Amino acid sequence: MAERPVAPYGSWKSPITSDSIVAGSIGLTQPLIDGEEIYWIEMRPTEGGRNIVVKRDSRGATHDLTPKEFNARTRVHEYGGGDYTASKGKVYFSNFSDQRLYVQEHVEEPVAITPEALMRYADVVVDEARQRLICVREDHTGANEAINTLVSLKLNFNDDCGQVLVSGNDFYSSPKISPDRSQLAWLTWNHPNMPWDGCELWTGRLDEHGSLQEKVKVAGGVDESIFQPEWSPDGVLYFVSDRNGWWNLCRQSRDGGAENVYEMNAEFGMPQWGFGMSIYSFESAERIVCAYVERGIFRLAFLNTRTRELEPIEAPYTDIRYVRASAGMAVMRVASPLEPAAIVRLDCETRSFDILRRSNNLSIDAGYYSNPQQVEFPTSEEVTAHGFFYRPTNRDFQAPPDERPPLLIQIHGGPTAAATTALSLAIQYWTSRGIAVLDVNYGGSTGFGREYRQRLQGKWGIVDVDDCVNGARYLVERDEVDAERLLITGGSAGGYTTLCALTFRDTFRAGASHYGVSDLEALQKDTHKFESRYSDGLIGPYPERKDVYYERSPINFIEQLSCPVIFFQGLEDKVVPPNQAVMMVEALKDKQIPVAYLPFEGEQHGFRQAQNIKRALDAELYFYSRVFGFDIADEIEPVAIENL
Repeated sequence: MAERPVAPYGSWKSPITSDSIVAGSIGLTQPLIDGEEIYWIEMRPTEGGRNIVVKRDSRGATHDLTPKEFNARTRVHEYGGGDYTASKGKVYFSNFSDQRLYVQEHVEEPVAITPEALMRYADVVVDEARQRLICVREDHTGANEAINTLVSLKLNFNDDCGQVLVSGNDFYSSPKISPDRSQLAWLTWNHPNMPWDGCELWTGRLDEHGSLQEKVKVAGGVDESIFQPEWSPDGVLYFVSDRNGWWNLCRQSRDGGAENVYEMNAEFGMPQWGFGMSIYSFESAERIVCAYVERGIFRLAFLNTRTRELEPIEAPYTDIRYVRASAGMAVMRVASPLEPAAIVRLDCETRSFDILRRSNNLSIDAGYYSNPQQVEFPTSEEVTAHGFFYRPTNRDFQAPPDERPPLLIQIHGGPTAAATTALSLAIQYWTSRGIAVLDVNYGGSTGFGREYRQRLQGKWGIVDVDDCVNGARYLVERDEVDAERLLITGGSAGGYTTLCALTFRDTFRAGASHYGVSDLEALQKDTHKFESRYSDGLIGPYPERKDVYYERSPINFIEQLSCPVIFFQGLEDKVVPPNQAVMMVEALKDKQIPVAYLPFEGEQHGFRQAQNIKRALDAELYFYSRVFGFDIADEIEPVAIENL
């Protein structure tokens, strides 16, 4: 076998190009089962990031249901989710452009259920017995903060904005109707809590007119997070609670209280950033198909509701979400380090998996893929932090023996979220060119219990930065990476951590902020309802702790920033408004520090359009190559870099 040619890290030629990533890649979410038919949503960057409801019929044929002029995506909480549901062959979905609810039968033209109004809808469930929908409504008709309620909507009107069933709290989610249609369960919480901090599970009796009576709190509170209530086929209410320090599966007891079904140091829940999330489902009254997370890795199992025994299912997947089940089968979205995300069907008897749809059909040799290594490293306050390390890997090249690779620290958003081992072509884009990546699960990340999640309370911009710095130092000390070529990148909250690390520490030599926060006070004054009090827990109440907001805002300490940064920003971003990036860019220009700024028309919080995803990926590589002076094998449109 011929010796691989020697080439510097960063200069390797790779088949994992930005074109190949966006051309064939789609997002896959929210599978569900309706009788013999299976549905899911596809987000297609080549169609401007449009969400399309896809149906797989009983013969195995798939059909796009959403017409080209529609986009099945809600804006409730801005992050959406719970965009659609299906019942008896009919699909009900929220349309992005007008936020009205529509009903669609087969491939016929969708018909509006709600009128034109400043209302948004999400998390729809169908109450067939009463010919209505029950869902979350977000009312934007007033001049003040949006009002969230649970409402019912008649199916035969399009001039009805909904009859309020439950109101009075700041937020609602997860309405679920019992199998006998006599009860409704839901989640609710109030400012300043986020649902992963603390929320409540309630039930109410539905009378003959469909009104709610005898409302009772089942579980939860300001210090207990509840996730995904579900009714079993025999009418028992199940849910996930972190009352013991981990999101474990519980159920309502006969006396109306709550009891644990299965306890372990693993997470059967996740942060409720969007609606419609599901990590377990009933195959029968006695058997649950469930996923759970141990040290950042997802696993699949059956849980017997009678014996409370957990039986692992051997599966080739390490990331498992959106679990839905019916008699004899389950569907879910899965991924692994070497396989892209896919919608799969599990045969519960044979335990075999059938792939229904892949997010990417690229055929790339495994010799170009870097397999993540689980790493744990010491960090501040004598705590162990976590991450996934990807070494540079390319079957066609090797580096000079005396060279160590650049390291790109990648920071997930949220900050209450998690890095996973799901195949990320964006990560492989870097590693196959000779750049190592550490995907950090810093303190505040999920998948490691409530205590680890709460490490970030009051310490955003400190704990997360410490963990990223210590992760980089750990790899330098192990002689894995080049101490003089440490990079850091992140989007949204990860962009904030990036800017803090570049401003308040001297570990990194360059970085990239994707729609990141630079001014915490500006964010607090100009953000949406769902996150308007998020910072209370992460930083402190505003304006009482205005001093802390100032001290942790990179924009206020630009004199401490002395390394190059590139900024990417959607111009329609309501979560992190564009003016934050602009302020930072102008300050860097004035200080004569190399800086680049790429604004994108038509993009919101996170890029969905193919050409913008491609441009951002290539531009970041180009920026680093110019800053560090290494040649790249790709032909990339140049980026205007000020002060270089």
